[in-house]
Amino acid sequence: MERSHSEEHYVARVGWLRAAVLGANDGIISTASLIMGVAAVSPRAQVLLAGAAGLAAGALAMAAGEYVSVSSQADTERADTERERAEIAADPEEELRALAGIYEGRGLDPALALQVATALHATDALAAHLRDELGFSEHTEARPLIAAGASAASFAVGAALPMATAALVPDAAIPLWVTVLSLIFLAVLGAIGARAGGAPVLRAVVRVTFWGAVAMAVTALVGHLFGAVV
Repeated sequence: MERSHSEEHYVARVGWLRAAVLGANDGIISTASLIMGVAAVSPRAQVLLAGAAGLAAGALAMAAGEYVSVSSQADTERADTERERAEIAADPEEELRALAGIYEGRGLDPALALQVATALHATDALAAHLRDELGFSEHTEARPLIAAGASAASFAVGAALPMATAALVPDAAIPLWVTVLSLIFLAVLGAIGARAGGAPVLRAVVRVTFWGAVAMAVTALVGHLFGAVV
């Protein structure tokens, strides 16, 4: 019986996973840090107001930043695609030899490399050059709207966690509970992101938790030293 070949790969998730993890991580750290700084000198109402403002501003900023940066990548990809299309149209033989040279450099003997390049040129020369010469892939293709949406939504979710903590615990305990629970949230986020991307879990958890602790500690220290909202 013929068996189907099935493998699980994670590269197809790169387009949205990076933006989602970055957004949630930034949402937790920035909002928790903001709350820590404000909680040092302000009552709960002002803490929640500052957190809400940080959530709204941060989500919009993350969406705008992701959209602009990924749109720049998309523009570059389109420009390279048109440039490659023009080069193939201007000198198809030279482009064929260039493609064969790529395959030869990967270990094929010259005759087989030329045969493969010829077959691919006959089918879809542009796709072959984009994939093997420029490294383009449908899995890593720039998708600005998806990246912006994932980043904004995940930032809002991440920011809501320390906000909910600050709203539910006693006033005097806000700094302690926000710190502890935010570090737990970050550890969970690191584990989820690592599992979704097929990466080592422990390394991701340690990395995101450590830098989150540093950010919150610095912000809380500034709030205590200067008695100001940061």
